[in-house]
Parts: sequence; structure tokens; C-alpha cells
Amino acid sequence: MDFEDTPEEAEFRAGARAFLANHAKPRNPGDGMVYRAGNADPEFRQRAKAWQAKKAAAGYAGITWPREWGGRGGSPIEQVIYDQEEAKYAVPRGLFDIGLGMCIPTICTWGTQAHRDRFAGKALSGEEIWCQLFSEPAAGSDLAGLRTRAEPDGADWVINGQKIWTSGAHYCDFGVLVTRSDFSAPKHKGLTYFFLDMRSPGIEIRPIKQISGASHFNEVFFKDVRVPDSQRLGAVGEGWKVALTTLMNERYTISGRAGVGVEDAFELARTLELDDGPAIANEAVRDKLADWYVASRGLKYTNFRTMTALSRGETPGPESSIGKLVNASNLQNIAAFVMDLMEQGGVICDPKLAPVAAAFQLTLLTSPSSRIAGGSDEIMRNIIAERVLGLPPDVRIDKELPFNQLPVGKR
Repeated sequence: MDFEDTPEEAEFRAGARAFLANHAKPRNPGDGMVYRAGNADPEFRQRAKAWQAKKAAAGYAGITWPREWGGRGGSPIEQVIYDQEEAKYAVPRGLFDIGLGMCIPTICTWGTQAHRDRFAGKALSGEEIWCQLFSEPAAGSDLAGLRTRAEPDGADWVINGQKIWTSGAHYCDFGVLVTRSDFSAPKHKGLTYFFLDMRSPGIEIRPIKQISGASHFNEVFFKDVRVPDSQRLGAVGEGWKVALTTLMNERYTISGRAGVGVEDAFELARTLELDDGPAIANEAVRDKLADWYVASRGLKYTNFRTMTALSRGETPGPESSIGKLVNASNLQNIAAFVMDLMEQGGVICDPKLAPVAAAFQLTLLTSPSSRIAGGSDEIMRNIIAERVLGLPPDVRIDKELPFNQLPVGKR
């Protein structure tokens, strides 16, 4: 592994630092949660859009996007460097991750030049927000089991069905959508992929109340929603190929999600008083902190392998799957332990009253979603087992059966 910036990377890092120092304020412990999209209320969206516009104007939005998409045409390692530097500042995050990380790259890869010209620039500058309409009540980690129906009708398609766990659907302008257009084909073969206006007639959006009090996820219902065939991406029945473009981008994006971490736990342990003195002096606390510190260093150096590969222009290995699997459960464990240290104060979720702006409490309530989004823990373990360790794949008896012949519960 190479831990040093090349001269070109050092120059890029210096420019990113100067931009951030001139346009943002340094991050304090807990700001990582306070400045991430939750309900994405209008005030947060306004701040996030303003920040995105500044980044775009300075060339720090779409760093790896080709110039013909409106991006910088930079390297993946430059994106990593910018993200490292931006993480030190209290800027609004999360509102555009799905659109810029998943949806627009899919549009630009599979769409026409007219699609790229119409949508890429407005998404990059923060004018328009996108969502991803994939999961359904009976098709989450097994996305190919989806049942939302698309039927051709002249120059349009008529969509009927339901999606669930759609982040941000209630405030998004556009979305990408996977449907089933052929129920007689095997489940991976009969899918067709579209993008659509989220204000189209026949779309009903119902926010889902989360345990954290937020309503970031949604149920989305489609009743005779008409989508022009010009908004289809890829061939009819080949939507799985298009969806893979989105899914691979999703797993990379999800692996980088963060809440409060081991550094925040150390900081709180230094100031928190237990019955026998400062928490940082307690052997049991120190034992936990040591375990998490070792795990965090392991993740850090695993990420360095990715960074080294990117810096050399190589394709990274399975690091994103490993990072997501380990990081998501660590966030949950750290938050739960620190809340126990706070004793009764751990149940206080008011950011004005709780230590670190209640960031540990919010992390505990939101971190389980990171163990599901972009592939559940079980899916990640299968990927690592099959593609890293070379173990035999799971038996998939439904792979070649027509979808309408698959058993679905009791009959």
C-alpha cells in the first residue's frame, strides 16, 4: 500500500482544502449526524442546494464524471481525497447521494445525449433531486423478485404496483424505476427500467414514520401511471443489466456512510464521569474502546487498499463489501454502548440537551438501515464468501424458472 499523495494528488488536496476553508466551517463532534439529510426539511434542502451549487461552480461536484456529463473528468482517488477533506467540515450531506451517486450515472450510461443534456447539469448543481424506486414489500435484497407491472400502451407504458423504503421520494423531482414487463420470463430476464417525473398523475407517496421520529423513507404507489417509452433505459426485458449499474454504485456509496464513530466515543469517555471516576479510566470502557479502535484501523487500512488501487488506475477489489459489513454493525455497537454509559441520560434525544447533540442516540436508531440498504449483511457475506473466498455459491433453484411459475406462499 502507498500512504503518500503523489505530487498531483497533493496539489488537488491543497486546492480542496483552500476551497473548504473559504466556504465552510470546521466540523465539531456530532456534526456528522446533524448535517446529514433526515427528514430533509425545507430549510435543510435550501442549505444543501446552496452548498451543492458552490461545489459545482468550483468543480468539486461530479469530480469523477466525464466532462461531457458536466463533471471534472478527474480520477476516483481525487473524489476520495475531496471526501476526506470535506468530512472535516460542517456542511449539509446526504441529499444528493442517491441522485449523483446512483441515478444520474445510470441515466448517463444508458440514456441518450438528450437525456444527459437535460438532467445531468441540473442534478450536479443541486437544482433537481432524484430517488431510486427499487425495493418492494416482497422484493428487497432479492430485487429480481419485484412485481410492479409495466404494460405497453402505444407510445407509453402503464405502471401499476408499489415500492417501499424509497428514500426522499416525498421531496424528489425525478426517480429511476425497475418494473416487470414479462411475467413469463425468468425473474432476472423480464424486467424493464425507466425514469419518471415524481409528480406524474397516479403516483401516491406515503412517508413511513421511523423509530427515530424522522420520515425519510416512503411507500410509493403507482396506479395507471403513464411513462413515455422515450424514458425507458436499456432494452425491454433487459432492465436487470441497467439495474446492476445502479446497484454497484449504491454499494460503493453505502459503504462510505458514517455516523459517530470511535473517535467520538473516545472524546465523550474523556468527559463522562462514572461512579468510579472518568469513563476513560474504567477498564471495561477502555477494553471496548481498544477493540473498536483496532477495528477502525483495520477498516482504515482496508480503505487504503482501495485508495492505492484507484491512485494507480486499477480496479479495487471487494473492499466496499467488507467495509459496509463491518462499519454498519460497528456503528450500532458503539452507539449502544455509549448510550449505556450515559445511563438515564442515554434516552434523551433532544440535541440541545444530550451530549454530542444526541448523535449517539440518532446513530443507534438509524444505523440498522445501513445493514440493509445496498445489500443486507447476509448478501454482503455471500458476496465475500463467493467472490473473495471462492466458496461454492448458494443453490438458486428459481434462477431459470418463469417468474409466474415461482411458488408464492400457500395456495
